[in-house]
Amino acid sequence: MTGRVQFFGIVFLAAFGLLLSQALPTYAQGYINQTEIERVVNFEKTDLDLIPEVYYEYHVMHSTRDNNVLARANLYRQIGEGDVEKGRERIRLVELLNRRLISNVSIGDTLVIPTDFDLDFRAYSPFPHYYPGGREFDKLFIIDKTSQAWAAYEYGELERWGIVNTGEPDEYPTPNGRFNFNWKTEYRVSSLSPPDEPWEMYWVFNFHDARGIHIHQYPMPTGGPTSRGCVRLVDTDAEWIYNWADAWTTSSGGTGVASRTSRIIEQGTTVLVIGDDPVDHPQPFSFRNRYPVLDRVDLPAHPFDVEPGTPQQEHFDRMRAANR
Repeated sequence: MTGRVQFFGIVFLAAFGLLLSQALPTYAQGYINQTEIERVVNFEKTDLDLIPEVYYEYHVMHSTRDNNVLARANLYRQIGEGDVEKGRERIRLVELLNRRLISNVSIGDTLVIPTDFDLDFRAYSPFPHYYPGGREFDKLFIIDKTSQAWAAYEYGELERWGIVNTGEPDEYPTPNGRFNFNWKTEYRVSSLSPPDEPWEMYWVFNFHDARGIHIHQYPMPTGGPTSRGCVRLVDTDAEWIYNWADAWTTSSGGTGVASRTSRIIEQGTTVLVIGDDPVDHPQPFSFRNRYPVLDRVDLPAHPFDVEPGTPQQEHFDRMRAANR
């Protein structure tokens, strides 16, 4: 298989044994290069049924001289099938899957490497390709806090997925529950911005109007929950969702912020926030003795099984029940 890792010697066994016997490390943070990630997540799409299953293997950073630069060059050469420049391009996928920048990886550290590269990005998704419970929804947006990832479904078929940073769990947790997209705006300055330091957000889509919680583009670290309740996305994902999802329709007209006297005529795209906050850093893989396994997101049997997150959902739930 393309990109299959060959290094399974004594160094690997020692390093991996240490990895399993100790608590997972606290990784150094770094900010994702959003332009480089765009080339990964926007890779040419194919039919869902034709996407191959991807397996994963371990790579222990090593070099004969214990030199980080040489160790990275070895990795680039390996995943690039002898081509260092190709490896430098493919490393962006490795960084994204491990939620860890190569610049923060040192000799002896273990990375998870896919056995196949250059595929439709959905091949690496922790979300199932098909969601039977979502078949009646033309669009469904899901945020899983455990994996710090999102997914967009159309009639139960995975359309796209990506990574997120949700709210810092101790003080500003992103609430779990069932919501709907409300209003949206291409640009907004956060009301929580400190004086003389505007926090600029792009491709903003609100899903909790009372608390002012949105999804939006923002400089995004590789680690776990870190925002003040909102959900941070890389730029290309935020723009895609902004144009893909449906906003609410209100009696005041349009899809912007509703006035106090306006009513919601039609809800926007359904949003589910599920999962538990990871401790410090998301761990997308289970570390088995021979190989790592991508942890799959456990979706609810049906979106309406998720508890309503605001009075808006409770109101429309009652309306649906009355119309049965």
